[in-house]
Amino acid sequence: MATIDAPLPGTRAQGDASLELAKSWRKLTRAATVVAVLTAPALFVWFTYQNNWNWWQALLATLAVVIVFRGFADLLFRRLIPWPSLFGLESQTLREEDVVGRRRAWFWRFWFKVAILFITVVTIVWIFRGGSWLDSVGFIFDGIGTILSSPTLWIQAVFVFFLFFANFAIMFGPLLLMNMSQMQSFEPGDAEWGVKLEDVRGQVEAKEEVRRVVDIWQSGEQFERAGGKRERGLLLFGSPGTGKTMLAKAIATGFNSPFISMPGSGFAATFIGIDAIIVRLLARRAKKLARKWGGQCIVFIDEIDAVGMRRQSLGTGAQGFIPLTNGANVEDFLFYGPWGSRDPSGDLIVETRAWRDRLFEQRAPVSYGVPSGMYARLGQFYNFMFPGAMGGMGGGLALNQLLVVMDGIDNPPWMRRTFTSKLNTMLDASFIIPRRIGSARLRLPAARPRNDQIYFIGATNVPIDRLDPALIRPGRMGRHVWFRTPTKDDRLDILELYIGKVSHDPELDLPNRRDEIARIMSGYSPAMIEQATSMALTIAHHTGRTAFAWDDLVEAVTTLDAGTAIGSEYVPHERRAVAIHEAGHAVAGHVYMTSRESTRLTIKKRGDQGVGGHHWMIEKEERLFSFQHEMFQDIIWGLGAMAAERVVYGENSNGVGGDVAGVTARSAMMVGRAAMGPQPFTVTPRDDETAEEAHRRVLDRFEKIGLQIMSRSGGGGPFDADPIAGVLGDPGKRTVAAQVIGQAYVTAHNLAILNRGAIERIADALEDKREIMGDELLDLLNSQGIRIPEIDYGDESAWPPLEFSAAIGRGGPGTAPVVPAPPTVPVSNGDPT
Repeated sequence: MATIDAPLPGTRAQGDASLELAKSWRKLTRAATVVAVLTAPALFVWFTYQNNWNWWQALLATLAVVIVFRGFADLLFRRLIPWPSLFGLESQTLREEDVVGRRRAWFWRFWFKVAILFITVVTIVWIFRGGSWLDSVGFIFDGIGTILSSPTLWIQAVFVFFLFFANFAIMFGPLLLMNMSQMQSFEPGDAEWGVKLEDVRGQVEAKEEVRRVVDIWQSGEQFERAGGKRERGLLLFGSPGTGKTMLAKAIATGFNSPFISMPGSGFAATFIGIDAIIVRLLARRAKKLARKWGGQCIVFIDEIDAVGMRRQSLGTGAQGFIPLTNGANVEDFLFYGPWGSRDPSGDLIVETRAWRDRLFEQRAPVSYGVPSGMYARLGQFYNFMFPGAMGGMGGGLALNQLLVVMDGIDNPPWMRRTFTSKLNTMLDASFIIPRRIGSARLRLPAARPRNDQIYFIGATNVPIDRLDPALIRPGRMGRHVWFRTPTKDDRLDILELYIGKVSHDPELDLPNRRDEIARIMSGYSPAMIEQATSMALTIAHHTGRTAFAWDDLVEAVTTLDAGTAIGSEYVPHERRAVAIHEAGHAVAGHVYMTSRESTRLTIKKRGDQGVGGHHWMIEKEERLFSFQHEMFQDIIWGLGAMAAERVVYGENSNGVGGDVAGVTARSAMMVGRAAMGPQPFTVTPRDDETAEEAHRRVLDRFEKIGLQIMSRSGGGGPFDADPIAGVLGDPGKRTVAAQVIGQAYVTAHNLAILNRGAIERIADALEDKREIMGDELLDLLNSQGIRIPEIDYGDESAWPPLEFSAAIGRGGPGTAPVVPAPPTVPVSNGDPT
């Protein structure tokens, strides 16, 4: 069996044959050279005495004949004898001789073709003109001289040349200008963005990764001498507003090198080939600036996905597809309004990583950016006249050309490479000038690449797997840096920067107050945090103060979140109902959602969103997945308002519609995606039934309650797409989902009964203040002595009267049925004990 160490059969024999052939070629070419040199004296004597030429003329003619004869002999030999293959041979001398032989063959093959063509033309002229053959040669050269000396011909040639480029400029110039206008180059000292690496906050890991790469960019000579290779490109990816462009500007400011900025949409072109020209011009400008400023230049391509998406042959990379795996998040299906509520009514919001990613994604611009002012108006006209421009009738050329340019940065200059190759070829083809004399080389050394270092930084908001693999492979943009959406700790880091720039109450510098601010700014980007601090100062200045305080910041945050508060008031009993509704959510979330904490509770009407209020929570820690009991508690949170309304009023309002839709979807995802079901429970069998029958009886009651709650309002709406519709359409899965909802509602109902006083007191405080945030909300919830019920499913009083509509009171708001309170488990500081 052949192995790596043992050559394949016949390999050694083929290598020996190639070696012998190469040595024979060396002997043959040397013999031809000896023959040419031995015949040279006879040629010299013939030219001197037969043609009566001077000695120097005869010498030049002899050299020319010898060289031509030697070249003809090489061509003849290579036509008749196989060319040796040196693959696998380690002889450097033979390889060098093989290179010389191939260069000579190419050179003389070209000039013999030219000679044959020239002889053919002269012969045709001689046949038709008559006279001697040499006279025909003179006639041709005289004609060429006459033509070239004619001024009219030169004028016409220049005029045609000018017309060609004038027409090109008229046709393509404006289109090219539109793209070139978006390519902005900055030399050191031209622009100062005022951005330092320390100003990019909330991205500690990303900054450190970029710092490693940039340090090697700036002083990597020792690194390369140690055998390393500098990264050519850097890809910054993540949600919009996380600081990618800001970090690129910080790199340009601190790197003190030329910086070229180009949006990805700047490569889009109407006609095929224009986009490739833009890429070549971009590379040319980068190289020019690098040579001018010490050999380094940074090219920043923002929104590189506009030019770097997967090519057709590799897949569409279509957006909007949600893979049907357990990895999908509830936010992929339940995300309503500008702040991503869990239900259509907009009153349940919880900050998770998936929620932040989705929130920042929907803030991304939906159209290609066009410069403002005159260029914006030109761009509108341009897109109207050429609607295919942004779609790209050949926009893929830009990606292909960009890949070629990134690979060709390390290539030697074309002019130097061509000059070296041609000159060395002529010297080799002369057969006279040796390649070296002793240790001295008589050929130009191979062209080397310049020391110019062009670095590419790309930024994109799309997932990295939607970019073309050829673009993001090692050697191009092979270093990938992820910018996450800011967590609470990240927001603390960002706050330290922006609050420090604005006059504020010293109380806001206390650690607990800073932590509180970071919690209420859930989902904020760095730009939004800066805006909130500036708006808080605006509110303070409006009342004659020079620094803003906590209340000003709260007003700024709520205005940014939901718009300016409107002046219309609730009808009194409706305001009370909304307060009870939100208090029910808050109590259920505070007790059962132990991995999260409440940050905001409000009943303020704001903007045109039609939302009467909401309860907002935030994860205490970054979570990657949830267990069954945690997802079940999430459903209890959603049904807490419905249970509170029924306990207080004996009926619920239509305001629970969004909650019902949300819990229906969440239970369907539990059952259909993660094979979950109701929580384990115990029940005491009756005298006439077994334990299994008692268990089934309770599940049937759960199902009956759940089916009454479950949202089944017909076709259309959010449940038309998989997997929720598939789960609800399957009888077995729908039964289990209904059992989950029923069990959750029984739990929420008993919680509301046991803590009715706490719910009403929280509603009182909410009616009084309209909005409660941060530590004030946590203190309010912790002070109510909220208890967790112990439910005995064998006790009929533990079951809500939902399934018996005739037993539900209909006296309107304020008329509640009398239900005995269940046993309790005390809660301390919001955590069950």
